[in-house]
Amino acid sequence: MPLQTLVAESYKAFQYYAEEAQVVLLHPESRFRSMLVAHLLNEEPKPIFYYAMGSDDVNLAAFLDGFSHDLATQHPTFGRHLYQRWHMPKESLAELTRAFVADLAELSSEPYILILDEFDASTEADDIQVFWERVVQYLPTQCQLIINSRSIPRMPWISLIGRRQAVILKDTEIIGEDFYRLSPENPTAQLNAFGLGPGYVQKDGVSIDEWEGHLPRLLFFFVLDRPIVTRSEICNTFWPDLDSDQAVNVFHVTKRRLHKALDFDVLVHQDGYYQINPEAAVYYDVEEFVTNLVKGRQAETLNEGLPHWHAAVELYRGPFLQGHTEEWIVERRQDFQAGYLEAMTNIAKARLEEGREEQALALLLRAAGENELYEPIHREIMQLYARLGRRSEAAAHYQKLTDLLKEHGAEPSPRTHAIYEEIMS
Repeated sequence: MPLQTLVAESYKAFQYYAEEAQVVLLHPESRFRSMLVAHLLNEEPKPIFYYAMGSDDVNLAAFLDGFSHDLATQHPTFGRHLYQRWHMPKESLAELTRAFVADLAELSSEPYILILDEFDASTEADDIQVFWERVVQYLPTQCQLIINSRSIPRMPWISLIGRRQAVILKDTEIIGEDFYRLSPENPTAQLNAFGLGPGYVQKDGVSIDEWEGHLPRLLFFFVLDRPIVTRSEICNTFWPDLDSDQAVNVFHVTKRRLHKALDFDVLVHQDGYYQINPEAAVYYDVEEFVTNLVKGRQAETLNEGLPHWHAAVELYRGPFLQGHTEEWIVERRQDFQAGYLEAMTNIAKARLEEGREEQALALLLRAAGENELYEPIHREIMQLYARLGRRSEAAAHYQKLTDLLKEHGAEPSPRTHAIYEEIMS
């Protein structure tokens, strides 16, 4: 098949799979990823802004300088928020992120694409990797980010896919399983990790109960979350208030306790990065959960996707690492909770298609109990009450939602209020 045709097919797949994803990673093994980038630059009708990482991007300050300079040639006012911040002493990552996102928001009021090419050039720059992980959480709604890289960036891709923000595109297909690792032919151990719920681990079918504290177990789940991690990423996440030497010492103690609990070196260090020992076979319920979400989304009909939505709900035994309040856990928890609510909503829609309104309502009310502030579920409930001729219950539900949001310093979105007004009119 001619190369031009293959690239065209890759572009067609990009248009299809990336339609609802805000972040698209072009998988390192994609044969046509660089040609796809060239095709996007030449053919995509949306406005496109482009930056290629290079050897000068050795740290966040150098990257921000280079990125702002390049983007200013494409959009003259880019950087006006950022320059007020990143030259100031002791500027926090959160403030830099807000300023950077504010500049991104002003690139265009219409949907546009931002391409980060050769992203692997920044692989060794921890602060750049962490910065983009934060930026991705707050991207302007009109911005779609395309990342082209020779290696998988050190972001929590499983959770990004779980909340339907990202896809990993490999030529004409998206990656929906085996996101980071493949099972070895002759594994030294079988590890089963269950993160949905309180969180527990089995080795060769036996539950691990002795961890000498909760940190070794959380460290294991943290590393599972990503393709690879650095020691500094671990230390900054777990012990941000300790100085570097103290944090490193505590890390090594925690790592030794983890290896003792599992009775082998489950974390291996190679080329400056830590990862799960590739000689171990790993089952992770979170990965299976997200795999079912992806398959449900790919299904051509709601009925075809129903087995996968049901499987996702069955796997969701509770909030991610329930009972823990660490920031990274709360973030992952919200991502997987969004996937669970998506699955419940689709099952409810299937029940509606079958004419089983009461069962659909019960499913939606159960889903709302998982996150009382998630407005899309409440809108579905209000509309279903109206469909059943129970307008007073729709009004009561809206009032309950309003009171809950008020307790958190918020109010119903214009869309939710408009649905309420339509039901009441």
